[in-house]
Amino acid sequence: MAACDVLIVGGGPAGSSCAWWLRRAGLDVVVCDRRTFPRDKICAGWITPQVLAALGLDLTAYAAAGLTAQAIRGFRISRVGDAESHVRYPTPVSYGIRRCEFDDYLLRRSGARLQLGHQVDSLRREGSEWVLNADIRARVLVGAGGHFCPVAQMLGVLRTASEPIVAAQEAEFPLSREQEQACRVEPEVPELFFTRDLKGYGWVFRKGAYINIGLGRQDTHQLSDHVAQFVNFLERRGTIPAGLPAKFRGHAYLLYGEAQRPLYGDAVLLIGDAAGLAYGRSGEGIRPAIESGLLAAQTILEANGRYGSDALAPYEQRVVARFGPRRGGVNVWRVFPRALLQTVAGKLFGNARFARHVVLDRWFLHAHQPPLPMPPRRAQRIPA
Repeated sequence: MAACDVLIVGGGPAGSSCAWWLRRAGLDVVVCDRRTFPRDKICAGWITPQVLAALGLDLTAYAAAGLTAQAIRGFRISRVGDAESHVRYPTPVSYGIRRCEFDDYLLRRSGARLQLGHQVDSLRREGSEWVLNADIRARVLVGAGGHFCPVAQMLGVLRTASEPIVAAQEAEFPLSREQEQACRVEPEVPELFFTRDLKGYGWVFRKGAYINIGLGRQDTHQLSDHVAQFVNFLERRGTIPAGLPAKFRGHAYLLYGEAQRPLYGDAVLLIGDAAGLAYGRSGEGIRPAIESGLLAAQTILEANGRYGSDALAPYEQRVVARFGPRRGGVNVWRVFPRALLQTVAGKLFGNARFARHVVLDRWFLHAHQPPLPMPPRRAQRIPA
């Protein structure tokens, strides 16, 4: 049976970032994932400069390796059918990535031992260790397997009607030369369209020769119909050429402040979508996933071999300090009467100042929040 210091279930950005920090400190880490990498992942796919700084990523080297890094210098914002605002920035505020490339890059860079294509059939405690499938044992277990993470399920997390699920459908595919010429979306300017009922938003985003189209809603009823109507809307207004070969795939996630999944237990932590950490206003999950992975790693290192619940409790404190109270605040769209919202929402999204300073800088880019500091590289020994 293989042994390691830390076993991470899930090889996405949360798991690979946690593994990277732990490996820098000299710990023996195994990352297990049921999929092989590279693999497709449903996501609009952009990362901010704060993410690059926290991970110490050299974007020039990343792009030189032939990987997509589309600079984003602006956005078009509107509610479907209303006037739009066009926001430009003097320098890139984000970068478009393809998750099939980005996730694989982070995972290989982490330096962890990889167990890919490895299905989780059983997880159990034996003394002071976790045992996965009777073939891997570890002192600490980290759940990073997304919304349906088996570690979260083991902790008693089940999807219930009380969990405010966000459901999204997305397609990403290459454009032919003719389609590129007919597509009006600027590669450096993604377009965001909030739904008329304010229960979600759609997007269209070009990344070099690829285009990404999707829509997410908190109301999951008839989602496929909403997506089809959105695509039809984009075609009618000439944003995208008609008849694109889009095959939409779906996924679900929870919003931070509205989900109450446990973050830690006895020698176990949950990070990323497994813990329900996507930003509440935008639903963006890459930065919270990466930052929660780094915060979890910091907590494991400071625990110094003592992994009871008390020793891991600082992880939740760090998450709250970083992302705010876990009990959701007031939803701005539920404060006002519905009739008033229908009158003012379109004007707000069409106002360039509101779009830039509230929708983009606060909700989507979190530009006010500096990156997590890079972890020091140091040797660490876990007491036996």
